[in-house]
Amino acid sequence: MQPLTRQTLLLFLCLLPALAARAAVEIDHIVAIVNDDVIMASELSDKMRSIKEQLREQGTKLPPTPVLQKQVLDRMVMTKLQLQMAEKHGIRVDDETLNRAISNIAAQNKVSLDQFRKILEKDGYNYAQFREDIRHQIMISRLQQEAVDNRVIVSEREINNYLATQQHQGKSQKEYRLSHILIAMPNSPSTEELQKTKAKAEMVLKKLESGADFSEVAASYSDGQQALDGGDLGWRKGSQVPTLFTDAVAHMHKGDISSLIRSPSGYHIIKLTGVRDSKKVVVTQTHARHILIKTDDLTSDKDAVRRLKQLRQRIEGGANFAELARSNSNDTVSAADGGDLGWVSPGDLVPEFEEVMNSLKPGQVSQPFRTRFGWHIVQVLGRRKHDSTADVRRAHARQAIRQKKIEEARENWLRDLRDEAYVEYRLNS
Repeated sequence: MQPLTRQTLLLFLCLLPALAARAAVEIDHIVAIVNDDVIMASELSDKMRSIKEQLREQGTKLPPTPVLQKQVLDRMVMTKLQLQMAEKHGIRVDDETLNRAISNIAAQNKVSLDQFRKILEKDGYNYAQFREDIRHQIMISRLQQEAVDNRVIVSEREINNYLATQQHQGKSQKEYRLSHILIAMPNSPSTEELQKTKAKAEMVLKKLESGADFSEVAASYSDGQQALDGGDLGWRKGSQVPTLFTDAVAHMHKGDISSLIRSPSGYHIIKLTGVRDSKKVVVTQTHARHILIKTDDLTSDKDAVRRLKQLRQRIEGGANFAELARSNSNDTVSAADGGDLGWVSPGDLVPEFEEVMNSLKPGQVSQPFRTRFGWHIVQVLGRRKHDSTADVRRAHARQAIRQKKIEEARENWLRDLRDEAYVEYRLNS
């Protein structure tokens, strides 16, 4: 065999990128068609790698690859459908919003943005792809808020009824941690589809009753949104337990698995993984008042700060805060009361406002600071310990009812979205 000449070697090296690209084209292929778009095998492979790592970190045993692959592809299809609708509705996420969201994620992990990027890349994540994933999450979140969440209304009567029911059932003081499996059925199912769905649900329940790990079974078979999280619904107040599961939970002990629970969405199985008592809630309330100056075409940030500094100087010199608030504050509601915000609990006000307010001693007036509403100065009038248990329960009840309605509405909305779409799987192609 003759050795390669320098000219032949150079020619081979020049052709290598083209040969590699051709090989990549031949290897990559379509695994799903979603309306006018497609999902490629390379995309599925990347997502599979990410999900497997996530399941390992959670300590969840990996389902068989074909089963997990189908679960992941189903999720990718639903993501693609929602992104298509978001684009149709003109929902966009600019780079400034995206950068702010990623900076917040980094801050929550107590690292700088640069450190966060290096950690991602060290763990094998492509940073550019991570940015796009976050952009897509924000788009989907906005779409769901617009199409579903913002249409959900909770009345005071519903809150009263929920609290009365929880008290009657002795659940108002308890919290529950649930895991969930959904075996979904299509809208207006045929007799054959009903039988097929029930048979699958019974098979899944039998696996669980035989000792199979609930989180692994959820990751393998559940059609619920938390399937790849092992079906974990997290801790919920008694009032936050979905109405559909209330009767079952009432007769369950920690570790118990329910029988099949039928709903229009399909068959549900739940596991009670934990129970704990709610505690009395005592919070520190702050009595405060403020003056707000909004910015517009006529009032710049610089103008607002200058006016507030002048007002603060007058207050420090003995001027009456309430009178100045009535004549200067752009917060028309509180201005009528001399800027008085009353007694506020943690979480009642935007974080930027609370941060400044909490740094002040009673009697102190802040320097001008900005929130999304404009520029403020705030004065703390007093602080007190307050038993907010009843308020917190009521707030939790409102949130629980709202969340239940949102979950049901989203489930129906997603099912309709899927039923109305053209989806073709080509996993075995």
